[in-house]
Amino acid sequence: MIESETMGQIDFKRDRFPFCIVWTPIPLLTWLFPFIGHMGICTSAGVIRDFAGPYTVSEDNMAFGRPTRYLQYSPHKARSDWDQAVHNASEEYKKRMHNLCCDNCHSHVAMSLNLMHYDSSTHWNMFILGFSMFFRGKYTGIGGVLKTWLPFIILAVVITVIVLVIAGATSTQIRS
Repeated sequence: MIESETMGQIDFKRDRFPFCIVWTPIPLLTWLFPFIGHMGICTSAGVIRDFAGPYTVSEDNMAFGRPTRYLQYSPHKARSDWDQAVHNASEEYKKRMHNLCCDNCHSHVAMSLNLMHYDSSTHWNMFILGFSMFFRGKYTGIGGVLKTWLPFIILAVVITVIVLVIAGATSTQIRS
């Protein structure tokens, strides 16, 4: 059997990402730091589960909108059942308070991967996942690229123009 057949087909229009980790920008935060965003993990059927806030694990309704990036994982590298691990991690996170820095959406995804011993590892964490998504994540399309990067680029250009105008005005006053 071909690997892509066992992994399932991604359906961007329906937001179905079988065996994937998905990511979406967090307004304001991602605009300033484009490597920070919201993450979820998908079941074998592509249903998105994300730790959306205190005691809340959403299903197919990501806290900050549709995914803009994704990474598809091979179910063959999971030493236990993928869906059961996602379910168990989700049930655990329904009992937890959300903490932006320490126990967050990335931690929920990491617990899922740790429970299934993905790639024979139980050392998944928010840093490994964030790094992987930033450098290896694929975009869902041109809309995903724009939603991820356009606010940051606009903000960077505006700040650069302001700094240049202020620097130019200051140097003109010094010469006068």
